[in-house]
Amino acid sequence: MSPSERILTTHTGSLPRPSSLTDRHDPQEVSAAVRDTVRRQVAAGVDVIGDGEMSKPGYSTYVTERLSGFGGGPVSVPRWGYEQFPEFARKMWGPGKGVTDVNPSCDGPVSYLDQSAVEADIANLRAAAADAPGAAGVFMTAASPGVIDMFMKDTYYPGTEEYIFALAEAMKHEYDTIYQAGLILQLDCPDLACAWTHGERRTVAEFRREVAMRLAALDHATRDIPAEAMRLHLCWGNFAGPHTNDIPLADIIDLVLQARPAVVSFEGANPRHEHEWQVFEDVRLPDGKTLMPGVIDSTTNYVEHPELVAQRIGRYADLVGWENVIAGTDCGFATFVTHVVVEPEITWAKLATLADGARLASERHWGRAR
Repeated sequence: MSPSERILTTHTGSLPRPSSLTDRHDPQEVSAAVRDTVRRQVAAGVDVIGDGEMSKPGYSTYVTERLSGFGGGPVSVPRWGYEQFPEFARKMWGPGKGVTDVNPSCDGPVSYLDQSAVEADIANLRAAAADAPGAAGVFMTAASPGVIDMFMKDTYYPGTEEYIFALAEAMKHEYDTIYQAGLILQLDCPDLACAWTHGERRTVAEFRREVAMRLAALDHATRDIPAEAMRLHLCWGNFAGPHTNDIPLADIIDLVLQARPAVVSFEGANPRHEHEWQVFEDVRLPDGKTLMPGVIDSTTNYVEHPELVAQRIGRYADLVGWENVIAGTDCGFATFVTHVVVEPEITWAKLATLADGARLASERHWGRAR
């Protein structure tokens, strides 16, 4: 996906919905919103474009509209790691040690109900991309089995592993459909890092076994899709908070790099994780793998300077090879419709500076960027 003499740019998936999109169930409004967001991505200088998740209420919770088995009530899940910041935790998640999501829980067998929604998303994105030539690639996001488990807990299956593998088999239909349409499949896997502070405390060794299981389910679900047609996104939660108990990237990255997707996306711009580019001083990037570090923070209205973006790109590229880096964003800018932290007009400015920084880095490494 990367030309030999230029750093490509992309983003993690969700983008601000235009004000004209008042009803995500209206096919004409959604189609127009996808065209608008694709046009704005190209204008900002984004190379590998997506639909901005215009039809989805959230990057993970949308699956309850496409899968059976989600008729149960919300379930409270313990969340730890913020004991030293009780006021922050109270404001963020409410009183108590557990978090009760508003999402339904799984109370029956999971299966994929109807391909029409994903087929409509694909049709809208392909039409918009055809009207906006110049993109180096087109991707579509899909929730991983693990992140579905993180947001919609199970009360039906005998255990978490059985639930996640059932989700994997169900979501395989969506993954295969996206790939067969000629799009790059992005698998959203925040749980690979986020799940560390969700549920009961466990040791790093215990959590690594859990991560390995989640990745095994993902590999099972994508067994018929070539590695180079996929990218994987992980993060520690797309919110501005202390994050002092986030699991270090070094504790899980070896497992993630063994998974099938060829491109690995992770947070690399926010002040808690920016330093982790140094992990790749010791971790060898396997052949055929590409890093897609976030070089733009998705939780702040600061617009990064292109010089800083170029520096962030260079840190990774100097370690793993310039041909093995794509410049990305830490996470989405509108992961849930009801939770938008960065002002839409600033989002587009941040994506433009992402492109400027990638151009600057390319010029410095290869000479005049093509």
